[in-house]
Amino acid sequence: MQETLNHNIAIKRGYWVPAFLGVGLAALTLMCGWLVPAHLRAVESVVLRRAGENTPNLVDRGLELVRAGNISAARMIWQATQAEKTPRTEELGSSLRLRSEPEPLFPSGPMETASTPVTTDVMRLQNRQRVFAYLQSTGSPAVQELIRARDLTNTVLFPPSTSASGQAFDAAVSVCGLLLAGNHLTPGLRDALVERAAFGRTHADAQSLEEVLMDFLSLGERLTLGQLVALVSHVEDPATLTLLAGEARNAGAHLPEMFAAVVISQQPDQVAAYLNSFSQTGLNDLSASLRDGEGGVDELVQRHQPLHSSPYLERWMAAGPLASLLRTAADFVVRDPGLALAMKWLFYLIGGFFLASALHFARMAVAETEPLLRVPGVHLARELLFALGFLVVVLLLTEPFLVQESQKAEFAFRWRLPLAGAATTSNAPLVKSKLMDTRSLLTLSLFFVLQGLIYCACLVKLAEIRRQKLPPRVQLRLLENEEHLFDGGLYLGFAGTIVCLILVSLGIIQQSLMAAYSSTSFGIIFVSIFKIFNLRPARRQLLLQAEAPTFAPEKAVSAAPTFATAE
Repeated sequence: MQETLNHNIAIKRGYWVPAFLGVGLAALTLMCGWLVPAHLRAVESVVLRRAGENTPNLVDRGLELVRAGNISAARMIWQATQAEKTPRTEELGSSLRLRSEPEPLFPSGPMETASTPVTTDVMRLQNRQRVFAYLQSTGSPAVQELIRARDLTNTVLFPPSTSASGQAFDAAVSVCGLLLAGNHLTPGLRDALVERAAFGRTHADAQSLEEVLMDFLSLGERLTLGQLVALVSHVEDPATLTLLAGEARNAGAHLPEMFAAVVISQQPDQVAAYLNSFSQTGLNDLSASLRDGEGGVDELVQRHQPLHSSPYLERWMAAGPLASLLRTAADFVVRDPGLALAMKWLFYLIGGFFLASALHFARMAVAETEPLLRVPGVHLARELLFALGFLVVVLLLTEPFLVQESQKAEFAFRWRLPLAGAATTSNAPLVKSKLMDTRSLLTLSLFFVLQGLIYCACLVKLAEIRRQKLPPRVQLRLLENEEHLFDGGLYLGFAGTIVCLILVSLGIIQQSLMAAYSSTSFGIIFVSIFKIFNLRPARRQLLLQAEAPTFAPEKAVSAAPTFATAE
């Protein structure tokens, strides 16, 4: 008796060892997954810092502009460095103080001041006349085609140049002409501008040209000529120019940061697309990425995701025992973000599997052994299902911006001068309502995945009972004992609907009856499929086996018919 008791104690101790080992391995793999700074819908700040190492920063780009003689653009960069408190800001400020002389609008032309926008300078009559005289003397075919657009009278957005209010049109033509004369526009934008000017003159339709002129005029009301040159020198098409003009109008006090992001990245199309997609947080995220230099800004706009900052990862990357490991993980994310995200999820999945294994061995250590009910290998399927569910829960708790709505600015702001010519019919597209928002779609996906996991768990339990070496009647009783598990999808569905309705009533989430009742609907569907197509055939087979007679069937005896004979 004592030997049997000691043997059972030794077996239980043997189960506790792998249980504690599983907990340790789960903690290790979960830590490894957390240290990989990759996200599904966000970019980690430590990734931008790693991508920006050994790349030019704001001060370097500002000093390049100073050496190139573009003092006003360098001053705008300096304002951005002050706002973001980047290192070496004083070095750029000292260089600007040594080069504070004003710059001419064109060779031998009027001087522009550091704080006066170029539109204000060319709006003055004496300056505008000198600008047109200079543009006429350049002899550039592109400039001449643009100047001939001043004869247009069928304008839509501007009053005609020949009218009493034509100074706005002339100012816009002057700004564009100075950029063309100085070869500051890319070939794509220059050709589009000239083509629209020629089309407006030959087809009596100047609206497409006026839209480009309006964008230049809008930017010129906020920037000097040197700043405008630095901003649009890499713009390839009018669509990007329109986005930049709209974002500049909305930037307000953050205009220096937006300007610095375009100049340091030299990718105005990607910067404009990023700001258009993330109209609420994009400018703040771009401003924060400026601290990481050109590489940080490029990484943010190319990934096209909002910025997420984890203070623990930033602190550990700066110094600590995990700094080298975190730097390696950040390099991996920069090189291949998709593979890094898959590796992160794999770590979480393995961690959940180890945790389920630890729970399995701990249960065996505290429970009596049931050798007849034990089926080799079935617990691995249960642990894998637990790991998948654990992965879903971890993603819901750790992924930033997972339920964030789209911030995309659907309609670009287009303003018209109050004295514009003929009124035109608005051709703005109709507002299209979304069939389903992001949160409702995520809720539907979550309920579907959870119901699918419960369905798989029921299949595993059914297969386990069928493989147990027990009489059919006992297996039928075991199936009856698992009815609550088989109805678990219904319970989860009802609970999900109730929780959603409570959250809606408290104002935590927006009202979505589709997302609320989908939980119950998915539960009914999955439970019905399991019971009709899986459980019912298995029970039928067991019933036939249990009720089969133990004796051979009687053979039918054939008897010949008898006839009565008359005596």
